[in-house]
Amino acid sequence: MKILISGAGIAGSAVAFWLTRAGHDVTVVDLSPTLRTGGQAVDFKGPTHRMVLDRMGLWEDIYELRTSAVDQHLVDADGRTRATIPHEFTGGDIEILRGDLGTLLFNCSAEAARWIFDDRIEALTPQTDHMGVRFRSGRCDSFDLVIGADGIHSGVRRLAFGPEHEHVQHLGYHYAVVGSGSLDHLRDSTGTDGWDTNGPGRRRGYWYNEPGRLATIGGPKAPDLYVFSGAPEAYERNDSDSQKQYISERYNGMGWRVPEMLARLEDAPDFYIDGINRVRMDRFYRNRVVLVGDSAYGNTLGGFGTGLAVVGAYVLAGELLTPGAGVMRALGNYDSIMRRYAKIARSGNAGPFLAPPSKLGIRLRDLSFSNRVLFKSMMKITDIFATNIQLPEYNSLTHA
Repeated sequence: MKILISGAGIAGSAVAFWLTRAGHDVTVVDLSPTLRTGGQAVDFKGPTHRMVLDRMGLWEDIYELRTSAVDQHLVDADGRTRATIPHEFTGGDIEILRGDLGTLLFNCSAEAARWIFDDRIEALTPQTDHMGVRFRSGRCDSFDLVIGADGIHSGVRRLAFGPEHEHVQHLGYHYAVVGSGSLDHLRDSTGTDGWDTNGPGRRRGYWYNEPGRLATIGGPKAPDLYVFSGAPEAYERNDSDSQKQYISERYNGMGWRVPEMLARLEDAPDFYIDGINRVRMDRFYRNRVVLVGDSAYGNTLGGFGTGLAVVGAYVLAGELLTPGAGVMRALGNYDSIMRRYAKIARSGNAGPFLAPPSKLGIRLRDLSFSNRVLFKSMMKITDIFATNIQLPEYNSLTHA
């Protein structure tokens, strides 16, 4: 088939990996002028993620590029540690910088697919057996299938399914990352085998909370990270000065090392802010358009986004390559399988966990990490969500 993928991120590159391997004519379009190489650390957890990465032949490469362990220390205003979040909770079984993973996936299909940067889809026109596409550059073409892998604010979803407000729910919180492209230090592992599981050599991140606000320094998501409650339209989306001013006002008077963070924020060139949002879809496909990754089942900072994207790409490609399935039946099967697996993304909200709205909430959250029984229970729950799927073998895919 002739297939167009919108989005050169993790989900789009993973779909391109499988479909080019199977011999399809694949084009990937992305609005960014070049491949994005920055971004925070992302992780994989459990045998389901491991199986897909093994079938892609990428586990060893990801292991070589893994980040070092970072334990998060929950501190009070004087910097005293109240509790510790072990790396195993936030970093899964293996963690890698988003840019490193994206580059790895891109290199796997760089020559097999056609990559178009600094462009995007402007219009979709359904036809009987294909989809007409008009690009921002003015070029027009037709494709047997269009795959939207362009994130929570998906343009493909807007064109094919309706306005963003019908499918994206703001969860009452925002997050801002400062210096997200400066995480090279996380590649430096410790210990003689490059992975110190005993603890003393691990790097440290620091979390400080006041009701409705979290400030972190040195973690794997960004050198500085803010998470805070707020209305959906509290700042201008395309005005970084307005955004920084909003954060400064929201964190004014906060203790610990927050004044130091705000001083860095003022002149930070590498800065991004967005709402904590959840995508709600009745169906992941319409006509010959299908969504994968955050555009279909995104949940900001929910902890499962990268795993869902990679598993979703595998399932979509596998169903499309199942002999005799046909395109529409394959999309229906993908929808059914991923709707069950992505259940966690439809219900979670990381905001109240990261930035509890009250002092009592902060104490209870910290207790869940200082109490061994509670912590083991949380780890067991995340294990269940990560592995709650029985993946088909897709022999036609893995043998392609």
